[in-house]
Amino acid sequence: MTDADHARLLVEVSRDYYLDNRSKVDIAASRGISRFQVARLLAEARESGVVRIEISPPAHLDSGRARQLAARLGAREVVIAGSGGTPAATRESVARALAGVVSAHVRDGSSVGVSWSRTIEIAVRHLAPLPACDVVQLVGALPVDGSGDSLDMIQAFRRMPGVRTWPVWSPLLVADPGTAAGMRRQPEVAAALDRADDLDLAVVAVGAWTPTGSTVFPQVTGDERRAATTGGAVAECSGRLFDADGRRVVTPLDARVVGVTLDQLVRTPEVVTAGYGRDAAPGLRAAVAGGIATTVVCDDDAASALEELLGTTAG
Repeated sequence: MTDADHARLLVEVSRDYYLDNRSKVDIAASRGISRFQVARLLAEARESGVVRIEISPPAHLDSGRARQLAARLGAREVVIAGSGGTPAATRESVARALAGVVSAHVRDGSSVGVSWSRTIEIAVRHLAPLPACDVVQLVGALPVDGSGDSLDMIQAFRRMPGVRTWPVWSPLLVADPGTAAGMRRQPEVAAALDRADDLDLAVVAVGAWTPTGSTVFPQVTGDERRAATTGGAVAECSGRLFDADGRRVVTPLDARVVGVTLDQLVRTPEVVTAGYGRDAAPGLRAAVAGGIATTVVCDDDAASALEELLGTTAG
Protein backbone atom coordinates (compact mmCIF):
# COMPACT_ATOMS: atom_id res chain seq x y z
CA MET A 1 0.00 0.00 0.00
CA THR A 2 1.41 3.38 -1.02
CA ASP A 3 1.65 6.29 1.39
CA ALA A 4 -1.19 7.99 -0.50
CA ASP A 5 -3.38 4.89 -0.19
CA HIS A 6 -2.62 4.66 3.52
CA ALA A 7 -3.44 8.32 4.06
CA ARG A 8 -6.70 7.85 2.15
CA LEU A 9 -7.54 4.84 4.35
CA LEU A 10 -6.95 6.91 7.49
CA VAL A 11 -9.37 9.54 6.24
CA GLU A 12 -12.04 7.03 5.17
CA VAL A 13 -11.92 4.98 8.38
CA SER A 14 -12.02 8.18 10.46
CA ARG A 15 -14.99 9.47 8.51
CA ASP A 16 -16.80 6.16 8.92
CA TYR A 17 -16.22 6.13 12.67
CA TYR A 18 -16.51 9.78 13.73
CA LEU A 19 -18.97 11.21 11.21
CA ASP A 20 -21.10 8.25 10.19
CA ASN A 21 -21.12 6.63 13.66
CA ARG A 22 -20.23 3.20 12.31
CA SER A 23 -18.82 0.68 14.79
CA LYS A 24 -15.25 -0.60 14.57
CA VAL A 25 -16.60 -4.09 13.94
CA ASP A 26 -18.74 -2.84 11.01
CA ILE A 27 -15.85 -0.86 9.51
CA ALA A 28 -13.54 -3.87 9.83
CA ALA A 29 -16.00 -6.20 8.13
CA SER A 30 -16.62 -3.83 5.22
CA ARG A 31 -12.87 -3.37 4.58
CA GLY A 32 -11.68 -6.90 5.21
CA ILE A 33 -9.47 -6.03 8.17
CA SER A 34 -9.66 -6.73 11.90
CA ARG A 35 -11.26 -4.37 14.42
CA PHE A 36 -7.84 -4.10 16.10
CA GLN A 37 -6.44 -2.73 12.86
CA VAL A 38 -9.31 -0.24 12.76
CA ALA A 39 -8.46 0.85 16.31
CA ARG A 40 -4.80 1.33 15.34
CA LEU A 41 -5.79 3.35 12.27
CA LEU A 42 -8.03 5.62 14.38
CA ALA A 43 -5.24 6.14 16.91
CA GLU A 44 -2.81 6.98 14.11
CA ALA A 45 -5.32 9.42 12.60
CA ARG A 46 -5.50 11.30 15.90
CA GLU A 47 -1.75 11.28 16.45
CA SER A 48 -0.99 12.48 12.91
CA GLY A 49 -3.57 15.27 12.95
CA VAL A 50 -5.91 13.71 10.40
CA VAL A 51 -8.48 13.77 13.21
CA ARG A 52 -8.54 16.68 15.64
CA ILE A 53 -10.93 16.42 18.57
CA GLU A 54 -12.06 19.65 20.19
CA ILE A 55 -14.04 19.66 23.41
CA SER A 56 -16.01 22.87 23.81
CA PRO A 57 -18.00 23.22 27.02
CA PRO A 58 -21.45 24.79 26.72
CA ALA A 59 -21.29 28.57 26.92
CA HIS A 60 -22.93 28.59 30.35
CA LEU A 61 -20.09 26.40 31.72
CA ASP A 62 -17.33 28.61 30.36
CA SER A 63 -15.89 30.23 33.51
CA GLY A 64 -13.61 32.40 31.40
CA ARG A 65 -16.62 33.87 29.69
CA ALA A 66 -18.31 34.57 33.03
CA ARG A 67 -15.18 36.25 34.40
CA GLN A 68 -14.86 38.42 31.31
CA LEU A 69 -18.51 39.42 31.51
CA ALA A 70 -18.22 40.23 35.22
CA ALA A 71 -15.19 42.44 34.60
CA ARG A 72 -16.87 44.32 31.77
CA LEU A 73 -20.10 44.64 33.72
CA GLY A 74 -18.38 45.78 36.89
CA ALA A 75 -19.87 42.93 38.94
CA ARG A 76 -18.00 40.89 41.52
CA GLU A 77 -19.22 37.70 39.94
CA VAL A 78 -21.39 36.46 37.08
CA VAL A 79 -22.77 32.93 37.07
CA ILE A 80 -24.25 31.72 33.78
CA ALA A 81 -26.80 28.91 33.75
CA GLY A 82 -28.11 27.09 30.71
CA SER A 83 -31.14 28.35 28.81
CA GLY A 84 -33.92 25.78 28.61
CA GLY A 85 -36.37 25.08 25.84
CA THR A 86 -39.18 26.83 27.73
CA PRO A 87 -39.32 29.74 30.20
CA ALA A 88 -40.10 27.26 32.96
CA ALA A 89 -37.04 25.16 32.13
CA THR A 90 -34.82 28.23 32.01
CA ARG A 91 -36.23 29.46 35.31
CA GLU A 92 -35.42 26.08 36.87
CA SER A 93 -31.87 26.20 35.52
CA VAL A 94 -31.24 29.71 36.86
CA ALA A 95 -32.87 28.82 40.18
CA ARG A 96 -30.51 25.89 40.70
CA ALA A 97 -27.51 28.11 39.96
CA LEU A 98 -28.87 30.78 42.31
CA ALA A 99 -29.26 28.23 45.11
CA GLY A 100 -25.60 27.30 44.73
CA VAL A 101 -24.48 30.93 44.88
CA VAL A 102 -26.58 31.66 47.96
CA SER A 103 -25.30 28.58 49.76
CA ALA A 104 -21.71 29.65 49.04
CA HIS A 105 -22.28 33.15 50.49
CA VAL A 106 -24.19 32.48 53.69
CA ARG A 107 -22.07 32.15 56.84
CA ASP A 108 -22.90 31.32 60.43
CA GLY A 109 -24.46 34.41 61.99
CA SER A 110 -25.20 36.11 58.65
CA SER A 111 -28.15 38.41 58.18
CA VAL A 112 -29.71 37.45 54.84
CA GLY A 113 -32.47 39.39 53.10
CA VAL A 114 -34.60 37.48 50.61
CA SER A 115 -36.99 39.10 48.16
CA TRP A 116 -39.53 37.11 46.16
CA SER A 117 -39.75 36.06 42.55
CA ARG A 118 -40.70 32.81 40.90
CA THR A 119 -37.00 32.09 40.36
CA ILE A 120 -36.08 32.78 43.99
CA GLU A 121 -38.99 30.67 45.20
CA ILE A 122 -37.70 27.69 43.19
CA ALA A 123 -34.12 28.35 44.32
CA VAL A 124 -35.18 28.10 47.96
CA ARG A 125 -36.52 24.59 47.27
CA HIS A 126 -33.05 23.58 46.10
CA LEU A 127 -31.22 25.08 49.08
CA ALA A 128 -29.53 22.75 51.51
CA PRO A 129 -30.08 23.76 55.16
CA LEU A 130 -28.26 27.02 55.84
CA PRO A 131 -25.93 27.73 58.75
CA ALA A 132 -27.52 29.40 61.76
CA CYS A 133 -28.50 32.85 60.49
CA ASP A 134 -31.25 35.45 60.31
CA VAL A 135 -33.40 35.47 57.17
CA VAL A 136 -35.28 38.70 56.56
CA GLN A 137 -38.24 38.83 54.22
CA LEU A 138 -37.67 41.88 52.02
CA VAL A 139 -41.10 42.25 50.40
CA GLY A 140 -44.71 41.53 51.16
CA ALA A 141 -46.62 38.80 49.40
CA LEU A 142 -47.56 38.98 45.73
CA PRO A 143 -49.52 35.83 44.82
CA VAL A 144 -49.02 34.73 41.23
CA ASP A 145 -50.97 31.98 39.47
CA GLY A 146 -49.01 28.75 39.52
CA SER A 147 -46.59 29.94 42.22
CA GLY A 148 -46.48 30.50 45.94
CA ASP A 149 -45.50 33.82 47.44
CA SER A 150 -43.00 35.37 49.83
CA LEU A 151 -44.92 34.25 52.92
CA ASP A 152 -44.86 30.62 51.78
CA MET A 153 -41.18 30.95 51.00
CA ILE A 154 -40.20 32.37 54.38
CA GLN A 155 -41.73 29.32 56.03
CA ALA A 156 -39.21 27.13 54.21
CA PHE A 157 -36.42 29.04 55.95
CA ARG A 158 -38.22 28.85 59.26
CA ARG A 159 -38.09 25.06 59.10
CA MET A 160 -34.28 25.08 58.83
CA PRO A 161 -32.60 24.36 62.19
CA GLY A 162 -30.92 27.43 63.65
CA VAL A 163 -32.47 29.87 61.16
CA ARG A 164 -34.47 32.75 62.61
CA THR A 165 -36.93 34.46 60.29
CA TRP A 166 -38.27 37.99 60.11
CA PRO A 167 -41.49 37.89 58.05
CA VAL A 168 -43.38 40.74 56.43
CA TRP A 169 -47.05 40.02 57.07
CA SER A 170 -48.39 42.22 54.31
CA PRO A 171 -49.08 42.25 50.58
CA LEU A 172 -46.31 43.72 48.46
CA LEU A 173 -48.78 46.17 46.91
CA VAL A 174 -51.70 47.63 48.82
CA ALA A 175 -54.58 49.73 47.55
CA ASP A 176 -53.39 53.19 48.58
CA PRO A 177 -50.47 55.04 50.20
CA GLY A 178 -52.25 55.43 53.53
CA THR A 179 -52.79 51.71 53.90
CA ALA A 180 -49.19 51.02 52.90
CA ALA A 181 -47.88 53.46 55.48
CA GLY A 182 -50.03 51.80 58.12
CA MET A 183 -48.71 48.35 57.19
CA ARG A 184 -45.12 49.56 57.35
CA ARG A 185 -45.78 50.82 60.90
CA GLN A 186 -47.02 47.44 62.10
CA PRO A 187 -44.43 46.22 64.66
CA GLU A 188 -43.51 42.93 62.96
CA VAL A 189 -43.37 44.48 59.51
CA ALA A 190 -41.38 47.46 60.75
CA ALA A 191 -38.92 45.15 62.53
CA ALA A 192 -38.27 43.19 59.33
CA LEU A 193 -37.91 46.24 57.10
CA ASP A 194 -35.64 47.93 59.66
CA ARG A 195 -33.35 44.90 59.57
CA ALA A 196 -32.93 45.48 55.85
CA ASP A 197 -30.68 48.38 56.90
CA ASP A 198 -28.09 45.95 58.27
CA LEU A 199 -27.89 42.95 55.93
CA ASP A 200 -24.78 40.98 55.04
CA LEU A 201 -26.39 39.53 51.93
CA ALA A 202 -29.54 40.20 49.91
CA VAL A 203 -31.07 37.91 47.29
CA VAL A 204 -33.28 39.66 44.76
CA ALA A 205 -34.54 39.34 41.19
CA VAL A 206 -34.56 41.86 38.37
CA GLY A 207 -37.38 41.85 35.84
CA ALA A 208 -37.76 43.89 32.69
CA TRP A 209 -40.43 46.55 33.09
CA THR A 210 -42.78 44.88 30.64
CA PRO A 211 -46.08 43.01 31.01
CA THR A 212 -44.30 39.65 30.93
CA GLY A 213 -40.97 40.62 32.46
CA SER A 214 -42.23 41.73 35.86
CA THR A 215 -44.88 40.18 38.12
CA VAL A 216 -45.54 43.71 39.44
CA PHE A 217 -46.24 45.32 36.06
CA PRO A 218 -49.77 43.90 35.63
CA GLN A 219 -50.72 45.19 39.10
CA VAL A 220 -50.03 48.89 38.54
CA THR A 221 -52.45 51.64 37.54
CA GLY A 222 -52.40 53.57 34.30
CA ASP A 223 -51.03 56.67 36.04
CA GLU A 224 -48.24 54.64 37.62
CA ARG A 225 -47.39 53.07 34.29
CA ARG A 226 -47.25 56.45 32.54
CA ALA A 227 -45.04 57.86 35.30
CA ALA A 228 -42.71 54.89 34.90
CA THR A 229 -42.47 55.49 31.16
CA THR A 230 -41.81 59.19 31.66
CA GLY A 231 -39.08 58.38 34.17
CA GLY A 232 -37.37 55.97 31.80
CA ALA A 233 -37.93 52.83 33.84
CA VAL A 234 -36.33 49.73 32.29
CA ALA A 235 -36.56 47.28 35.16
CA GLU A 236 -38.09 46.46 38.51
CA CYS A 237 -36.61 44.94 41.64
CA SER A 238 -38.80 44.17 44.67
CA GLY A 239 -41.45 46.57 43.38
CA ARG A 240 -38.95 49.43 42.91
CA LEU A 241 -38.27 50.86 39.47
CA PHE A 242 -34.99 52.09 38.02
CA ASP A 243 -33.67 53.41 34.74
CA ALA A 244 -30.92 52.23 32.39
CA ASP A 245 -28.23 53.74 34.61
CA GLY A 246 -29.59 52.15 37.77
CA ARG A 247 -31.11 55.37 39.09
CA ARG A 248 -34.32 55.14 41.05
CA VAL A 249 -37.46 56.07 39.11
CA VAL A 250 -39.93 57.65 41.50
CA THR A 251 -43.59 57.02 40.70
CA PRO A 252 -46.81 56.86 42.75
CA LEU A 253 -46.19 53.10 42.88
CA ASP A 254 -43.50 53.57 45.54
CA ALA A 255 -46.05 54.76 48.07
CA ARG A 256 -48.04 51.52 47.70
CA VAL A 257 -45.09 49.13 48.10
CA VAL A 258 -44.41 47.35 51.37
CA GLY A 259 -40.85 46.20 50.99
CA VAL A 260 -37.16 46.96 50.82
CA THR A 261 -35.99 50.17 49.14
CA LEU A 262 -33.31 50.47 46.50
CA ASP A 263 -31.26 52.61 48.91
CA GLN A 264 -31.23 49.73 51.39
CA LEU A 265 -30.01 47.35 48.70
CA VAL A 266 -27.28 49.76 47.62
CA ARG A 267 -26.02 49.83 51.23
CA THR A 268 -25.94 46.02 51.46
CA PRO A 269 -22.38 44.64 51.01
CA GLU A 270 -23.41 41.70 48.81
CA VAL A 271 -26.53 41.61 46.64
CA VAL A 272 -27.11 38.59 44.43
CA THR A 273 -29.61 39.21 41.67
CA ALA A 274 -31.17 36.77 39.24
CA GLY A 275 -32.69 37.31 35.80
CA TYR A 276 -33.16 35.34 32.62
CA GLY A 277 -33.96 35.91 28.96
CA ARG A 278 -32.65 38.56 26.63
CA ASP A 279 -35.16 41.12 27.87
CA ALA A 280 -33.62 40.96 31.35
CA ALA A 281 -30.20 42.15 30.18
CA PRO A 282 -30.77 45.94 30.33
CA GLY A 283 -32.11 45.63 33.87
CA LEU A 284 -29.25 43.43 35.03
CA ARG A 285 -26.75 45.84 33.57
CA ALA A 286 -28.52 48.79 35.20
CA ALA A 287 -28.72 47.04 38.58
CA VAL A 288 -24.95 46.62 38.66
CA ALA A 289 -24.32 50.14 37.35
CA GLY A 290 -26.52 51.61 40.07
CA GLY A 291 -24.96 49.59 42.87
CA ILE A 292 -28.20 47.66 43.41
CA ALA A 293 -26.50 44.33 42.67
CA THR A 294 -22.97 42.97 43.06
CA THR A 295 -23.40 39.43 41.72
CA VAL A 296 -25.49 38.37 38.73
CA VAL A 297 -26.97 34.93 38.12
CA CYS A 298 -28.48 34.66 34.64
CA ASP A 299 -29.03 32.27 31.78
CA ASP A 300 -27.03 31.99 28.57
CA ASP A 301 -29.52 34.11 26.59
CA ALA A 302 -29.32 36.95 29.09
CA ALA A 303 -25.52 36.66 29.14
CA SER A 304 -25.36 36.89 25.34
CA ALA A 305 -27.57 39.98 25.40
CA LEU A 306 -25.37 41.54 28.09
CA GLU A 307 -22.29 40.88 25.97
CA GLU A 308 -23.95 42.64 23.06
CA LEU A 309 -24.94 45.61 25.22
CA LEU A 310 -21.40 45.88 26.60
CA GLY A 311 -19.64 45.28 23.31
CA THR A 312 -18.00 42.03 24.40
CA THR A 313 -17.98 38.57 22.90
CA ALA A 314 -17.88 35.19 24.55
CA GLY A 315 -14.49 33.57 24.99
